[in-house]
Amino acid sequence: MHGTRERARALLDDIRAGVADDTAVETVVCPPYCYLEGAADRLRGSGVALGAQNLALEAPGAFTGEVAGEMLLDVGCRYVIVGHSERRALYGEDDTVVARKLARALEVGLAPILCVGESLAQRDAGRTEEVVGRQLDAVFEAVGETALENGVIAYEPVWAIGTGRTATPEQAQGVHGFIRARLAPSVAAAVRIVYGGSVKPANAAALFAMADIDGGLIGGAALDGGEFLAIREAARAA
Repeated sequence: MHGTRERARALLDDIRAGVADDTAVETVVCPPYCYLEGAADRLRGSGVALGAQNLALEAPGAFTGEVAGEMLLDVGCRYVIVGHSERRALYGEDDTVVARKLARALEVGLAPILCVGESLAQRDAGRTEEVVGRQLDAVFEAVGETALENGVIAYEPVWAIGTGRTATPEQAQGVHGFIRARLAPSVAAAVRIVYGGSVKPANAAALFAMADIDGGLIGGAALDGGEFLAIREAARAA
């Protein structure tokens, strides 16, 4: 929840210009709801796809303050983030809610970006795989494993989001490898598993060089066009 309309326009213009017609790396931006339509207009005809940060559990109806997946699709979104750690921690979205939101995204034709990850206490207790496995299992039970073939899984260790701390490439690869091993072979080969946790130009190349890290879910660095494009270039070079 950052920025103004003017700042959003400038950022999108920087990203559009930097991406140009380069399709070697898929690029997605996920602005706040109120800037989605303007972003769709600004990105039309570019190589940058549009996504949303959240969606409602419900189909369109009398749910004041909510935004349905059909509305996101109508405004031009192709992707939607579900299960972001802030939604889980601040708004009480548990594994069941996240799985239901992912099902809604698939129902309307949006590609979900499913976020999974553990807290510092859970990591220190050696429970990373238990927690991430549980988060994945809730989704598998709701929609089946193959539903993720055209989606994205984002591993975002909660302890490395907005803290300046980052999992080492080896730590991140360990969890990414665990996630891929939990998937059916056809899904494991098709799904993109990206890392989100204080990704910056300085560490992006080392992270993206890992075998099972397919890209990044970029947080604070995405608010600066130059930094975002530098991270994208690291993905391009990987």
